[in-house]
Amino acid sequence: MQRSKQQALMFLLGAVLVGGVLGFSADRVMSKKPQRMSARMRMYDVIGIRRDQRVLMDVIIDETDCKAWKLLEPLRPAMDSVRLDGRKAMLGLMTPQQHAAFDAREARFKAVADSMAKVRAARGDRPRRCGPGGGPGGGPGGGSPGPNHGPGGPFFR
Repeated sequence: MQRSKQQALMFLLGAVLVGGVLGFSADRVMSKKPQRMSARMRMYDVIGIRRDQRVLMDVIIDETDCKAWKLLEPLRPAMDSVRLDGRKAMLGLMTPQQHAAFDAREARFKAVADSMAKVRAARGDRPRRCGPGGGPGGGPGGGSPGPNHGPGGPFFR
């Protein structure tokens, strides 16, 4: 008698767990939450920028970013050296397990960045460039990637 009660309780517990997992999964699949908007689009929405103004503001922001990147370009070797020295110092403090976890984390970030670049290319998004001389975004006719764009950014050094 005791064994049948235990079996019934275990079956009930299993059914509750399976139901919870299926319910959670169904909720994730069924709720089509919109993808997160870019910071720029959120700013435009918050301050009430019209569609025609957005195009012009995009141009102004992109040109400003390009000018800033061009000003910083002569400093890139020195900045890269400082980052490399900092990275070496950090890795020197880490245990082999921490070093492996750090490398795995960087590999994941690089994979995400590469994946996002492929998605943008597949969607036909306009690459962020600064004219023929280069700047953020890289690519044909482009120079160094921007701060958070691909392996050139500080997160991948």
